[in-house]
Amino acid sequence: MGVQGFQDYIEKHCPSAVVPVELQKLARGSLVGGGRQRPPQTPLRLLIDADNCLHRLYGGFYTDWVSGGQWNHMLGYLAALAKACFNGNIELFVFFNGALEKARLHEWVKRQGNERQTAQQIVSHVQNKGTPPPKVWFLPPVCMAHCIRLALIRFHIKVAQSIEDHHQEVIAFCREKGFHGLVAYDSDYALCNIPYYFSAHALKLSRNGKSLTTSQYLMHEVAKQLDLNPNRFPIFAALLGNHILPDEDLASFHWSLLGPEHPLASLKVRAHQLVLPPCDVVIKAVADYVRNIQDTTDLDAIAKDVFQHSQSRTDDKVTRFKRAVAYYSATNKPMPFHPPHYLAARPNQFGMPGIVPPYVTSQMLNIPQTSLQAKPVAQQMSSQGGAQGQGPYPYSLSEPAITLETGGKSLSEQNNYSNIPHEGKHTPLYERSSPINPAQSGSPNHVDSTYFPASSTSSSSDNDEGNGGAVNHVSGNKIGWEKPGTQSEGQTRGELGDQTKAEGSSSASSGSQAADVKGNQTSNPQIPCLLSMPTRNHMDITTPPLPPVAPEVLRVAEHRHKKGLMYPYIFHVLTKGEIKIAVSIEDEANKDLPPAALLYRPVRQYVYGVLFSLAESRKKTERLAFRKNRLPPEFSPVIIKEWAAYKGKSPQTPELVEALAFREWTCPNLKKLWLGKAVEDKNRRMRAFLACMRSDTPAMLNPTNVPTHLMVLCCVLRYMVQWPGVRILRRQELDAFLAQALSPKLYEPDQLQELKIENLDPRGIQLSALFMSGVDMALFANDACGQPIPWEHCCPWMYFDGKLFQTKLIKASREKVPLIDLCDGQAEQAAKVEKMRQSILEGLNFSRQNHPLPFPPPPAMPFYPASMYPRHFGPVPPPQGRGRGFAGVQPIPSQGGKLEIAGTVVGHWAGSRRGRGGRGPFPLQVVSVGGPARG
Repeated sequence: MGVQGFQDYIEKHCPSAVVPVELQKLARGSLVGGGRQRPPQTPLRLLIDADNCLHRLYGGFYTDWVSGGQWNHMLGYLAALAKACFNGNIELFVFFNGALEKARLHEWVKRQGNERQTAQQIVSHVQNKGTPPPKVWFLPPVCMAHCIRLALIRFHIKVAQSIEDHHQEVIAFCREKGFHGLVAYDSDYALCNIPYYFSAHALKLSRNGKSLTTSQYLMHEVAKQLDLNPNRFPIFAALLGNHILPDEDLASFHWSLLGPEHPLASLKVRAHQLVLPPCDVVIKAVADYVRNIQDTTDLDAIAKDVFQHSQSRTDDKVTRFKRAVAYYSATNKPMPFHPPHYLAARPNQFGMPGIVPPYVTSQMLNIPQTSLQAKPVAQQMSSQGGAQGQGPYPYSLSEPAITLETGGKSLSEQNNYSNIPHEGKHTPLYERSSPINPAQSGSPNHVDSTYFPASSTSSSSDNDEGNGGAVNHVSGNKIGWEKPGTQSEGQTRGELGDQTKAEGSSSASSGSQAADVKGNQTSNPQIPCLLSMPTRNHMDITTPPLPPVAPEVLRVAEHRHKKGLMYPYIFHVLTKGEIKIAVSIEDEANKDLPPAALLYRPVRQYVYGVLFSLAESRKKTERLAFRKNRLPPEFSPVIIKEWAAYKGKSPQTPELVEALAFREWTCPNLKKLWLGKAVEDKNRRMRAFLACMRSDTPAMLNPTNVPTHLMVLCCVLRYMVQWPGVRILRRQELDAFLAQALSPKLYEPDQLQELKIENLDPRGIQLSALFMSGVDMALFANDACGQPIPWEHCCPWMYFDGKLFQTKLIKASREKVPLIDLCDGQAEQAAKVEKMRQSILEGLNFSRQNHPLPFPPPPAMPFYPASMYPRHFGPVPPPQGRGRGFAGVQPIPSQGGKLEIAGTVVGHWAGSRRGRGGRGPFPLQVVSVGGPARG
């Protein structure tokens, strides 16, 4: 688990560091230990990391999340939360994870594997018992993060999204904007210099909406119990194992810390399986090791001692160790804190004007550090000025901050905060490449990317945070594929050898390391080679460069992405050319329902074509070739990488998906779709969205049949009906979706909470997950096409509730009630359901194949009438299996026929043999071109 287990360690082993707080009291100025009551002057400004707080913002672990989400219940909870914060003088700012984070891809792969197992447990539980699963199996409903983001915007709570590295951007944003505290639940935040760190998992709103409580983590108490100076936290975090240097690469080091006499030493290796020590044992052992390091600035000596038993890739591990220390040192720098009136600075016991958190007494400040000389250093720091002497911890630090370049600096310079850059000296990641200021260096996606080898040299990703993982994105002036030899020597990846070189040099490196064993480590720990082997859990693939995108489009995309106004996939596709698709509740043993990632892949393919303006660019190229009397060129495909986990597909490798253009019409370029203000541009946006959802029919644009707030619902249902295999939606299931969307109970969450369902329908749970996955893709397509549907009408609480859908489905499927009873006896509601069903099924042919297709068919070829083919004698029948929509197979007639032109027979063709059973011959097919009516 590595550093990610440190947060749980604080909860379990440091109870004195976890203190319950009431945020309204903090905002009013009532602090335990301070005893001050002051009238409020400024609100309590809290930054919330939504990535750790989604289940709390959703409303908690109540049992109805399994049915697809109760979005009106979530809306009511967020409304009460916004009201409580407004009345309590608390200002919230919610920061969503909008970064691709290729550097943490191996962590995502592990998490997807665990969630995939949880999904199967949920399905099995519902099938066997028919009751909601326990809350420990909570799996976020599909599209939950985007629903929460839209709801917060509705209640005027400010939101933002990260771009490159979520943790660093949250910390930088908290520093730059002067927030009073951070609400999160992540070890990376616990190990950085946040003065007020609150628990996101303990955030609770009382039933009456007047009390908002949580827990505060006192990190000085954690440091006291670990007997570790916080200045050593960067090395501590690097040696625990993290996304840069995974704990698998530190396994031999962790076991060597325990020694052969430890009771757990016999568990080092099981049969061909890598076994890691328990997380709490590792944390204590690493803390003891880091405490005894003599010189924390000599990283080479530390790395030499840590990896003395490494048998392969030692140089790679040393490099990653230094990068990990640099990463956590950057987040651990003391932040320029802006205290509110009730958190005013006051001298502590060391004479240092520091910020004393609530619940801090003089006894809490006594940290037993043998090498800690507090008073002289504190006096020296306070003599240099209060601005530089103030720090977020209530004690002074005698040890120097961990830096990679400490040569030539005196001890006094290393011991104080004078070497920390001011706010103007560095720009946080969140403020880089501002979309509103094009005079800066431009968007980070136009930086030339280096080629990365397809194989990873360790279990962590080769794409670190410095490059953002843009493996396949090359700027427009580069042509062709880059070669491995084009790497620059100054970059980190240039220092990493490939897998063959690392393994080839492992014997030589291990031989030289044996002579350098120092310190208190045993020289022969008997650690098998298995602990030093590379543990790659994902394999990246290099793809061709992406087409260039207009700079103004990228600026708009970056601006909307940062402000949380756009679906995050769009920025990922435009800049990185890849996306990550989360796991949903799917029964992998069910052959009737396809995986959501496969079902909606054609939608994404069309959206990719819209984002890269494939139709217009190819049309221009063909026109240019026609003018020059040349053959049309062969277009290189635009390939997008999709990371997903579903039945038969592990998340360890991406799938290469080609972008597609519409065949029926030429979609305008992305600049026109996003920035065009003419009425025609608005119509094109809507047509592009409907074409992506395979719903480009006149009935969808008729508001009397399909209201605007139900258009997303109808488009998703029409798309599900068109699946060319086993029918996904049956008639009664389609009616259940429509009836619950029109039911007045949809807007009564309190009544729905009292509603009891005796036996959950397993198929209904999977249908709900598939439907919400379609809503997720519809939001993606809507934002990519310029938002033809206003975001207020896209929100799921306008048309779906999972619990209400379960009740309607049980009535329709099990009880076989008629439509009028499904609509609670409301004839007007039943008539609306009929109209919507007709609009959804307009123009669809329900002839189907006998067996489901393993993959969705290619986009349908248009079938035009004979009058539109002047150079041919008649229309070309569509190929087998590629009929329009999900019309099924349309075989070529086998009974023979004749061809007539202007009423004159000019040709015959013979048919195939007669069918078995003695049936007579079929009449000939007559194809007429022209005729008396046409002269």
